[in-house]
Amino acid sequence: MAIDFSFEPEVEAVRLKVRDFIQNTVAPRMAEADAAGGGRGEMIEAIKDLRPKAYEQGYWLPHMPEEWGGMGLGPTALAAVSAEAGKVSIGPYILNCQAPDEGNMHTLLHFGTEAQKEKYLRPLCEGKSRSCFSMTEPEVAGSDPTLIQTKAEFDGDNWVINGKKWFTSGARGAKFAIVIACTDPDAEIPQARNTAFIVDTDTQGFNLVRDVETMAGGHNHWEIDYVDVKVPDSAILGERGGGHKLGQVRLGPARLAHCMRWIGQIEMALELLVERAQQRFAHGSYLSEKQGIQWMMADSARELYAAKLMVLHSAFKIEHGLEFKQEVSMAKHHVANTLWKVVDRAVQVHGALGYSTDTPLAGMLQQARWSRFADGADEVHQMRTAELLMKAYNEDGSINAGIGGLPI
Repeated sequence: MAIDFSFEPEVEAVRLKVRDFIQNTVAPRMAEADAAGGGRGEMIEAIKDLRPKAYEQGYWLPHMPEEWGGMGLGPTALAAVSAEAGKVSIGPYILNCQAPDEGNMHTLLHFGTEAQKEKYLRPLCEGKSRSCFSMTEPEVAGSDPTLIQTKAEFDGDNWVINGKKWFTSGARGAKFAIVIACTDPDAEIPQARNTAFIVDTDTQGFNLVRDVETMAGGHNHWEIDYVDVKVPDSAILGERGGGHKLGQVRLGPARLAHCMRWIGQIEMALELLVERAQQRFAHGSYLSEKQGIQWMMADSARELYAAKLMVLHSAFKIEHGLEFKQEVSMAKHHVANTLWKVVDRAVQVHGALGYSTDTPLAGMLQQARWSRFADGADEVHQMRTAELLMKAYNEDGSINAGIGGLPI
């Protein structure tokens, strides 16, 4: 039978090794850093200790081909590894598969020239530099890139970029940015208006304004002013007018990569919920014996089960060159909402302890909230799912292609 929900033995072996590394090497070292104050300095020292170990033990770049120093895992195997890495917030960074660098590596690999790959991709893969992706703007809806106001105009020698971006994650400390700017405002097809550029962050006119504070504090989500930023024609990534296409190619798998990491967070939250419920005694019995708490467990288990199936099926479709937009869109919506709900339930079961910072749950809940609008808001994915469902029905009188194309 063709349907098999197990991994090949070599993939399962890698998953278990990464799990052991995250649980027994990364987690304890990060706990030490947190106990020492958890400041930027302590975290940097921990990262300096851990990244070489990941490289030496062969857990480096799980998403990249072997010729670029990676593990060469396909999307389904990557889902297994990323879920394990995601159980510690810094885990993906230790393996050098964190956002936004992970998505930028794929983008450079598929769209970059040989010169661009050597200058920008290789240092990323070697862990010698970081990058950022600069698309979202404060004045227009981030879910509609055709509205981008940042302009890039050719003056005969260079492209001159002017505009304002924000939530450019990872900008502080990045070596370069992939910037989406409007080059052809009068293009007949709105999706052909934008072009992607590689901009070195030390270029004159690339001005970091502020790290935008969020409900979880400052996390390197920068507002940037581009003031007469000059770049050569060779800075175009992909083709002129191809910025929208590049962004969609990048964001599709990137959305799923987020889901892979979120699964690790969901699983950890549910484990904490179950553990707490079986230890806390109140009103004559343990919380785990109370029906209201059992329903929280059951709802969370079902939602996590569905999340894992969605992610694995979406990864399977990507790996086999099948159309995956509908599946990834549904997965992104479902997994993001599952993350939010399960972490919230875990906080509730922990009570005041969950609201405190004595467990990781409070921080997890703060981080979970952005998942429902990053890489497409819930409502956009709802709309897209409905559109693709109607498209499937109108083309052949069946909704099957709009609900995964499964053989049942």
